[in-house]
Amino acid sequence: MAQRISFPGTTGHRLAGLLDLPEGEVRGWGVFAHGFTLGKDSPAAARICRALAADGIGMLRFDNLGLGDSEGEWGDGSFTHKVSDTVRAAEFMAARGTAPDLLVGHSFGGAAVLAAASRVPGLRAVVSVGAPSEPRHVEHNYDALVDRVMAEGHAEWMVGGRALTLKRAFVKDVRQADLKQQIRGLRVPLLVMHSPTDDTVSVDNASAIFRAAPHPRSFVSLDGSDHLLVAPGQAGRAARIISAWADQYLRSA
Repeated sequence: MAQRISFPGTTGHRLAGLLDLPEGEVRGWGVFAHGFTLGKDSPAAARICRALAADGIGMLRFDNLGLGDSEGEWGDGSFTHKVSDTVRAAEFMAARGTAPDLLVGHSFGGAAVLAAASRVPGLRAVVSVGAPSEPRHVEHNYDALVDRVMAEGHAEWMVGGRALTLKRAFVKDVRQADLKQQIRGLRVPLLVMHSPTDDTVSVDNASAIFRAAPHPRSFVSLDGSDHLLVAPGQAGRAARIISAWADQYLRSA
């Protein structure tokens, strides 16, 4: 069962989300951050959140600026906005009396939750799934446009049959982000999940995140999974692992 919600993002636009309500005994609550240009209804986001909710962990997943059902223009955002909007989502959850115990992020969203963790009061654990160790990793997606964007200020970028506007401010923001410093400063347990055959974000990124993080930290190899977790059972398997790993932290409440 999912409840439609919305909350104001850091640009002032309304961000649309779905709250997958927990079934049975409530074990905890969490926020999910989706991948680069994906959305709350992408397979990884929807399937992981639904599976966690079915296992008693309510999850909020939301569309970032200009994606899915959210207002605004994607090109007006940045990695900094994505991190701050993840914090806004956590604040929304806290305001309704269900403050998040858990942050889960997939791909670029994994980098976002690592950066946001220190800004979420009461957080108990963080999970990255197929995350880059540095936000600037996403530049390989639009490297053919970078010179034009930096020279002209913006350029149209075709992604999955839709046109997005890539802006100079975004490129500069991503290049300046220092995620390793944020990872070293984590004060909650971390689970790093990654496929050794991920051909979008190599598993070397998981190694870098794991090495930078303080204990307690855990790593799980998602053998056979693709980056987007679209094959049958992949996202569900990731959710079961997350649920089991997080159990000791959720039950300490």
